[in-house]
Amino acid sequence: MNVAVSAPQSRYDCVVIGGGHNGLVCAATLARGGRSVLVLEAANTLGGAALTREFAPGFRVSAGAHLLHLMPAELLRELQLGSHGLEWAAQGMATTALVPGGARLNLSQEEAGQGLSVADAQAYSVYTARMRRFAAALAPMLSRVPPRLGTTAWADRLALLRIGWQIRRLGRRDMRELLRIGGMNVYDLLEENFDSAALKGALGFDAVLGANFGPRSPGTVLTLLYRLAGESAGASGLSQPKGGMGALCNALAKAAGAAGATIRTGAPVANILVEGDRACGVVLESGESIRAQSVISSADPKTTFLRLLGPRHLDAGFVRRVKHIRSRGLAAKLHLALNRAPPFSGVSESGLRGRLLIAPSLQHIEHAYNHAKYGEFSAAPVMEITVPTVNDPALAPAGHHVLSAIVQYAPYALKEGWHNGRQRFVDTLLDALEGFAPGLRSSVIGSELLTPADMEQEFRISGGHWHHGDLAFDQFLMVRPVPGAAQYRTPMEGLFLCGAGCHPGGGVMGVAGRNAAQEVLKLGMRSP
Repeated sequence: MNVAVSAPQSRYDCVVIGGGHNGLVCAATLARGGRSVLVLEAANTLGGAALTREFAPGFRVSAGAHLLHLMPAELLRELQLGSHGLEWAAQGMATTALVPGGARLNLSQEEAGQGLSVADAQAYSVYTARMRRFAAALAPMLSRVPPRLGTTAWADRLALLRIGWQIRRLGRRDMRELLRIGGMNVYDLLEENFDSAALKGALGFDAVLGANFGPRSPGTVLTLLYRLAGESAGASGLSQPKGGMGALCNALAKAAGAAGATIRTGAPVANILVEGDRACGVVLESGESIRAQSVISSADPKTTFLRLLGPRHLDAGFVRRVKHIRSRGLAAKLHLALNRAPPFSGVSESGLRGRLLIAPSLQHIEHAYNHAKYGEFSAAPVMEITVPTVNDPALAPAGHHVLSAIVQYAPYALKEGWHNGRQRFVDTLLDALEGFAPGLRSSVIGSELLTPADMEQEFRISGGHWHHGDLAFDQFLMVRPVPGAAQYRTPMEGLFLCGAGCHPGGGVMGVAGRNAAQEVLKLGMRSP
């Protein structure tokens, strides 16, 4: 979506760097709060990695994330996105785990018992109920500003007490269980609950999706709970916006515009202006200067602090912490243009309307992860697959389809270099897909692979990490992205963060954008 500029100004209350979903949510919230707001997007299209674009003639796909399940229903209503054009191609999408040999396992509550032993079916029911209780208890933390540690301020003490109370409300038994498993790896958690390799693989996959972890990595129960907590506040489970994820960002842009925000595309920021130890605006790569009382960056922390602001304005210790943020991506995106529906064995058209997983077992996922430790791509990768054209045929020519797959693991810095290894990895992925969909290769008429290095280049994300940094205990909640910048404010007065590198993290959620805007609104500053 290219947004025309009318009556441009040179001074605003707030300048938002980046027109991705978090930047747009931030801008809409600020504008609704009465601030004059300018959004600056470097690309010619809004959305960042959450955009819809053509990858082969006539075939369109969501470039990054292809499903919406973390954005709170409250936020969708608050910004009235339905009235700004957001429609759904599908909601409440089911998850099907593909099993070698043509079998499948449906993870919906209605069919989850099919293909499982009586013991596993019963254990699955107990497990999902318990994890949902934990997620519901943790969900309120996502929408709150995390407290600072080591202070005597009552606001921070109260915030910590709220976190403790949310957990205490679970009751003694559940509270003890949450505290027991919170630091575990998901491999051990699932091993102690289930026998089915396919079920454990499918459940474990969600703990490592988009992360630099394997199932045995410490803290992967935390990443699973994070996902479930986000989903518990979501609108209607796994959902596919009509027109792809770009349609969501178009609706967000219209909501921001309706509230009074100005949006400019094709306007890359060169640096953040600083006067008197305070951020006071930005300079575009064109040389144009724009003044503002507050600058809010949805760019990743490394880009914001090290490139746009510059280390000279920051304490050396803070710069060192930013440099050491773990932000190298391991997830790639595969797009296939097909001349027919993909022939997945045992999967009906209704199954193609949902999410398909290739993660046959926890051991399979762990072995796939092992390659990435040594700068290699996985020889037998794991994937989250959608066929968006089954729900939204307008994304491809009549009778044709798009296959969209998030693939793990693909290291940012491939040992042999992506120039040399790209086609080999594509062939590996096609071979893996062919094993579950015999004849798929013959229907491929176009393809695209986006590696983490491509994500960095195309979407200006340092390291190509979808979450702008690992979700781990030392980069989570009140220490995300780093101490000193964990409440959306930064050591530089007037400069704020609102991207995925902030609390609560990545995914198409929008909460970081709204939280950051609310922090700016608390200051009550207006331009002269």
